[in-house]
Amino acid sequence: MAPFYSGFVSIIGKPNVGKSTLMNLFAGEKISIVSSKPQTTRNKIRGVLNREDFQVVFIDTPGIHEPASKLGSYMVKSALNAMNEVDCVIYLVEPRLKKIKGPDGETFELFNGDKIILEKLRGVKAPIILALNKIDTVSPNDLLPVIDRFKDFPFAEVMMISAIKAKNTEELLQAVKSRLPEGPRYFPQDMMTDQPERQIASELIREKALLKLSEEVPHGIAVEVSSMKEVEGSNGLVEVQATIVCEKDSHKGIVIGKQGRMLKEIGTAARLDIERLLGSRVNLQLWVKVNKGWRDSDFHLRHFGYDASKA
Repeated sequence: MAPFYSGFVSIIGKPNVGKSTLMNLFAGEKISIVSSKPQTTRNKIRGVLNREDFQVVFIDTPGIHEPASKLGSYMVKSALNAMNEVDCVIYLVEPRLKKIKGPDGETFELFNGDKIILEKLRGVKAPIILALNKIDTVSPNDLLPVIDRFKDFPFAEVMMISAIKAKNTEELLQAVKSRLPEGPRYFPQDMMTDQPERQIASELIREKALLKLSEEVPHGIAVEVSSMKEVEGSNGLVEVQATIVCEKDSHKGIVIGKQGRMLKEIGTAARLDIERLLGSRVNLQLWVKVNKGWRDSDFHLRHFGYDASKA
């Protein structure tokens, strides 16, 4: 029999570098939410890619950043732990440098977030692939200075990709495969994620809130799906009941919007994605409540699935 290869691969990087976009591409399904706002992903989310001779379990991690709350600390711990339990690491970076003005003119260096990540990577035993993402947004000449700033780190390979346009992503996948050990198929061949449908639905609702709400609100919201069940005698209609939890009374008003318009927009957009997820019609019922300071409450963090002891 031909050998079969399998393993776990962590996708790490600063917030908003395209980690979730890359994992969704590899998994072939939207299982990790995406938005232009940083710190969108809060938990480690596994996406499974199946091929005839190999299986990769990708772990999408929260962006590594300076935490300002217990939730932020949980997110960073979750991301860092994911680097030490895998067979390979993809370190995703944007092709940009920090501009510094000095007495001798302008110079360029890595952003502080990337410097912190590089320090953390020095203790990782798994091979690390540096992937410059979003190369479609810059000219080829701008890539060389960025690569030069990473030259002192012993990466297993350096690649240039565009996750959103699937450019060079197959080559990245083959680079990952070449570093996988022989092993079993950890998940069934038709399985794309280990996330329960209820969890994915709650994340899809949170994604729509991230996309539509003003800057100060999104980091202070969580979504809890309290019920997901098929309505008896409805020919496949699934009723989903969910609550958007925010930290401030003023945020509740923003989430609901004038005459309930914002909440309706969030619900309509989320319902369409949940219908695609479930393959059936959905009646989504949304409520909004205030839970002040939940991001710094151990009890509420565990309740919403952010258990620091399991990060």
